[in-house]
Amino acid sequence: MSSWHSLPLEISYQVLGWLAFFAWSFSFYPQVILNYRRKSVVGLNFDFLVLNLTKHSSYLIYNACLFFSPIIQRQYRQKYGKDEMIPVAANDVAFSCHAVLLTAITLVQVLIYERGNQKVSKTCIGISSLAWVAAAICVFIALPHHSWLWLISVFNTIQVTMTVIKYVPQAFMNFKRKSTDGWSIGNILLDLTGGVANYLQMAMQSIDQGSWVNFYGNIGKTLLSLVSVFFDLLFIVQHYILYPSKKENCSPTVGSEGKSPLLKSVNVAQDESV
Repeated sequence: MSSWHSLPLEISYQVLGWLAFFAWSFSFYPQVILNYRRKSVVGLNFDFLVLNLTKHSSYLIYNACLFFSPIIQRQYRQKYGKDEMIPVAANDVAFSCHAVLLTAITLVQVLIYERGNQKVSKTCIGISSLAWVAAAICVFIALPHHSWLWLISVFNTIQVTMTVIKYVPQAFMNFKRKSTDGWSIGNILLDLTGGVANYLQMAMQSIDQGSWVNFYGNIGKTLLSLVSVFFDLLFIVQHYILYPSKKENCSPTVGSEGKSPLLKSVNVAQDESV
C-alpha cells in the first residue's frame, strides 16, 4: 500500500477534499431554504430531484464499498497496481451520505408544498427504474465470480449517467420559462466550488504519487466534476445573462405573458399570498 511522500501535498489533499465536501454539501441548502420560505416548489424540476436521488444513492454505494471493503480495495490494487492509493477519501463517503439525506428532504418538500401542475415525468420514472433494474441484474452477474470491483463500477457508471441526465430537465425548464425564478443559484455557485476543489484534490494525489491512475481509476469522480462544472457554468449564464431576475417578475403582469400551467400556478400562489 502506497503512502504520501509529501506532507504539504497530503495536507492540501485533505483540505481540498473537505472544502469540496462542505461546498457540495451546503449547495443543497439554498434550495431547501428557498422552498421553505416560499412554501412552494414551483420552478424546481421534479425530474431533477428523482434523478438526483438515483445518482447520489448509486454514488454512495460506490464510495462506501470502495472505502470500507478490504476485498474491493484488494481487487482495485490487483487491477491498477499494488502501490496505488485508493481514490476514495472519507470526505467522499460523508458527502454521499449527506447528499442522499438532503435530496430526500427536498422530495418531502415537494409533497407538502405548493407545486402547481408540476409532476414527475414518465420518462424520468422509466430512466430511474431502468437504472435500478440494470443494477439488480449486475448484482446476480457479479455473485458467482465475486466481481465486486466490477459491480461497484456499475454503480459508478450509473451515477455518472444520472449526473449527465439530471441537469437537462432543469436547464430546459429555465429555457422554456425564460426565467430561473423559484430555483436557487446559490446551490450552483457552491456546486461549482466543490467541483473545482475536487479536481484540485485529485491533482494533489497524482502529483505526490507521480501517477494519474486515480483520475481514470475513479473515472466516475472525474466525470462527476467535469459534468457538474459544465452545467454549473450553463446555469450561471442562464441566471445572470440570459434570464436575469427582475423585481417586476413578482408582479402578476409577468404571468400574463405566458400561457403554461407552470406560470399560472406561480400567479395563483402570489395572489393568495397577497
